[in-house]
Amino acid sequence: MKLLKKEKASSISPRISKWQIKLLFFVAAFIIILSAIFFTQILVKELVEKEQKAIAFYAKMYQRFTSSAEANVEEFVFIYDNIVPALSFPMIITDGNDKIGEPVESYTINIELDTSLTEAEQHKILDNFLRKMRESYPPVIIYDGDGKILSKIYYTHSALIDNLRIIPILEILVIAVFVILGYLVFSSYRRNEQISVWVGLAKEAAHQLGTPLSSLLAWVEILKYGKDEPNSVLETVKEMEVDLDRMNTIARRFSKIGSAPELKKENISDLIEKFCIYYEKRLPHLAKKIEIIKDLSPNVYAKANYELFNWVIENLLKNATESIEGKRGIIQVSLKDNHKKFIDLIVKDNGKGMTAKQKNQAFNPGFTSKKRGWGLGLSICKRIVEDYHSGKISIKESTQGKGTTFHIRLLKLSE
Repeated sequence: MKLLKKEKASSISPRISKWQIKLLFFVAAFIIILSAIFFTQILVKELVEKEQKAIAFYAKMYQRFTSSAEANVEEFVFIYDNIVPALSFPMIITDGNDKIGEPVESYTINIELDTSLTEAEQHKILDNFLRKMRESYPPVIIYDGDGKILSKIYYTHSALIDNLRIIPILEILVIAVFVILGYLVFSSYRRNEQISVWVGLAKEAAHQLGTPLSSLLAWVEILKYGKDEPNSVLETVKEMEVDLDRMNTIARRFSKIGSAPELKKENISDLIEKFCIYYEKRLPHLAKKIEIIKDLSPNVYAKANYELFNWVIENLLKNATESIEGKRGIIQVSLKDNHKKFIDLIVKDNGKGMTAKQKNQAFNPGFTSKKRGWGLGLSICKRIVEDYHSGKISIKESTQGKGTTFHIRLLKLSE
């Protein structure tokens, strides 16, 4: 008998851990930020180039008018009236010594000055503009016919470019806020989920222990009244042993939650067969009949923990039983090993089925469609199958009014 080699690649459905989800979240945010900065810089560069071409064109026209004896005044007026207003960036025209002519309104473009200020105050403001323009871009120099500096055109980029450069910073701040809020919401959700799981586990333990405890109390009463009948006493003791064994099984199950359980080679066919026989004898005495139909391939082996996998079968059968509302219910349990590497367990019922929303939330801790329940049965099944047995559990099909089909896949071991 050979065991399949245990490799990471053999995992049926590798689950993404919490830190991987957080890492993906931060990587996505980082990529968005970089993309925003990159494309904004491209846009800013294109706008600056367009503005530089515009200033070069204006400088050429200005030079043509000021240095040519045959300058067309009407042509320059047309340019000044139609092209200059289309320029969106600030400009200051000075002489060769960086002196601004008078009146200053004729030598500045897209610079608003308070007319109530004195000329000295206006020149002081313009000098500050000149200093900032020198730091931003070199001036466009205009020469006369003899190569002498006639004037200089200082300029800087428009307010639109300044706004575009601020956008990545705002995007970073907004994304950072969303990342922090997302992290806080995610952490809060995880904490609430953990609290609901622990509360649910405590209630589930009390619920599961309640049945055998009630039975034991009943057996004690029977012993009191039937102590003179040896056969009755012997039969009662046997049933008490069954309930005590049941309590022991429940205790072992809960002791394994949260720790790595020991997995052994188990005959899954026998395990399911034995539990189905046990469960059939203890089906609820309802005003309906429930039949369990078994189709189990013999001698199907897998590496499993007996108590925990038994718990999975119990939860699925209980879930199927509680979903059946008609007079007659059928639960089909099939085990197949048609695949070379996997075994497939199918549990199908003809109960009330689930809505699409219920199907999506069925394995979430605390979710339940029952009036009385804590929503832990299926979440426990998922943890046992996927976390402890490296398998996969899913709802293969569910239709309202027709029933639900659960599918479990485990790695197969050869005999």
